[in-house]
Amino acid sequence: MEKTFDKNSVLQRRGTNVSAADEDSARAAAAFCRLYELIRILRAPGGCPWDREQTPETMRRDLVEEVFEAVDAISSDDAPHAKEELGDVFLNTTMISYMFRQRAERGQSGWTLDQALDELVEKLIRRHPHVFEQSEGKAVADKDVNTSAQVLAQWDKIKEKVEGREQKSILDEVPQGFPPLLRAYKMQKKAAKKGFDWPSLEPTRAKILEELKEVDEAAAVCASPSAAGNPDRARAHLEEEVGDLFFAAVNYARKLGVDPELAMNAANKKFYKRFSYVEQKCAERGVEMVQENLDKMDAFWNEAKGEEN
Repeated sequence: MEKTFDKNSVLQRRGTNVSAADEDSARAAAAFCRLYELIRILRAPGGCPWDREQTPETMRRDLVEEVFEAVDAISSDDAPHAKEELGDVFLNTTMISYMFRQRAERGQSGWTLDQALDELVEKLIRRHPHVFEQSEGKAVADKDVNTSAQVLAQWDKIKEKVEGREQKSILDEVPQGFPPLLRAYKMQKKAAKKGFDWPSLEPTRAKILEELKEVDEAAAVCASPSAAGNPDRARAHLEEEVGDLFFAAVNYARKLGVDPELAMNAANKKFYKRFSYVEQKCAERGVEMVQENLDKMDAFWNEAKGEEN
């Protein structure tokens, strides 16, 4: 595609004078202008039928999927793939933003992308009073901010005292739409900020063993004749105890400094790789993949593990 905007035209449109030292910013601005113009063309009459049919609501799943694909590429330390996937994230966020602009143009509830970005920049300046002298956050800023923990504590104070975002519960800051594993992790981090956290790993680990025992007990009840009178209640209790077990495991991961979402993603990838190997070997050697051949499949699984080392 021909570059519609060069550096000078972008800077003129922004009404900004920059030096040669800002060349990188100018290139990024020019590239973003090209993306925005492309989206405008795709969404315009005579553009792409698929793009024109989309709404912010229909694009939600695409956005989530692209973010996870970007995270996967970053976790794999695959720079070219990360570049591609983060580009797709930019596409989705910019496309959705343009849709809100179109809503505003039709007199509906909406906003423009420049408004969203300007609001973001103002928020970042406000929440970094230790960097920007003009920050509104100076009113409640701490005198000495030298560590990441101090920065995060000050960030929360500015949200509450300057921006008026005080919530009934600090847990209200965690979106209910988060995937359950991520929401558990985020809620635990919020609670820990308020001092609601075990001081060491041992009680956190012990909680997992306690919850596992309760899962076993609930499972035994489900399998017993006593559950026949109310099987739904027994099953619901088992589900509750399994949830508690997962929650405890997420907490243990957090205490170890491990993001459970990233760890689970890595485990899924590992399982996919090893199971695919088992499928391949079974097909090559004519082994039917049934329970009766579990020993053979386990042997292939161990082969796959050995090839990873």
